[in-house]
Amino acid sequence: MSSTELPSVPASTVLPKVAPVRVAEGERLRSVGLPGITLTVRSRPPAREGLPAALYVHGLGGSSQNWSELMQRLEGVVDGEAIDLPGFGDSPPPDDGDYSVTGHARAVIRYLDAAGRGPVHVFGNSLGGAVTTRVAALRPDLVRTLTLVSPALPEILVQRTAVPTALLALPGVAGFFTRYTREWTAEQRVRGVLGLCYGDPGRVSPEGFRNAVEEMERRLQLPYFWDAMTRSARGVVNAYTLGGQHGLWRQAERVLAPTLLVYGGRDQLVGFRMARKAASAFPDSRLLTLPDAGHVAMMEYPETVARAFVELLGETGGLVDGTASTGVDGAVAESAGS
Repeated sequence: MSSTELPSVPASTVLPKVAPVRVAEGERLRSVGLPGITLTVRSRPPAREGLPAALYVHGLGGSSQNWSELMQRLEGVVDGEAIDLPGFGDSPPPDDGDYSVTGHARAVIRYLDAAGRGPVHVFGNSLGGAVTTRVAALRPDLVRTLTLVSPALPEILVQRTAVPTALLALPGVAGFFTRYTREWTAEQRVRGVLGLCYGDPGRVSPEGFRNAVEEMERRLQLPYFWDAMTRSARGVVNAYTLGGQHGLWRQAERVLAPTLLVYGGRDQLVGFRMARKAASAFPDSRLLTLPDAGHVAMMEYPETVARAFVELLGETGGLVDGTASTGVDGAVAESAGS
């Protein structure tokens, strides 16, 4: 290992006392121990019994909280759970320090196998999109449908605004950035993240901004925060370089599940131009483009994404009888006017 490489941080040594993770009204958190990993799982009680299962997987630097808005709007359609990937949110690092796309995919597969809820409707954003693409290709028995919001699939010409994030993968950069930003407040960091990830940061409510600052303050107290970010960023870059059967685009071509692709026109991290390529790569795909959305459309336009998912279920016969009575129609009608 290079002297500039960040050492792996074993999970057993990184359990500091920090502020508790925020849990929105109606949500529940639980911890699930699996071989080599411990995952925090966020869920909402479904509107009624018998709804199909769904799993939400966040992106680089995110957490299960990124899906709270969408989960709430779909609680009458699916029985949803969102996981914190190892080293993110409230999940400790993996025992083996593996933050590669394959390592994260392995964590998702272990959880789904242990939960016995499959096949499930799988949602992925950014890094989570790359991870769930790999899961769907390798374990089609676990995935009923796949919804990808700005998936981090390989791009030859990366956007200039995405370069700083990619640079985190280089040895020594994380340490330099940590020193350079030492005096930045949590509020300054959050404004920077929102400016990068949202098409219009003004869509974030004052309460949402306060919650994000609170979460940033909590994360900065975690000794493995930058380790998880750096190694996961490196995992994405490494996945971009893989060819053959392990290449993400080749695996996209192997996905059997009906797939909904969501791309934002103002995305500064994943090129909007990749939308058409993705729609051609996934064999059974539908494409939703949102010109004003950024990198996290499920947070900016949850009603619109919810409506598109419900339409996907309608097309593929996945709607459970009586769904309309749960209030989903209200979310769909609202999104139609957005």
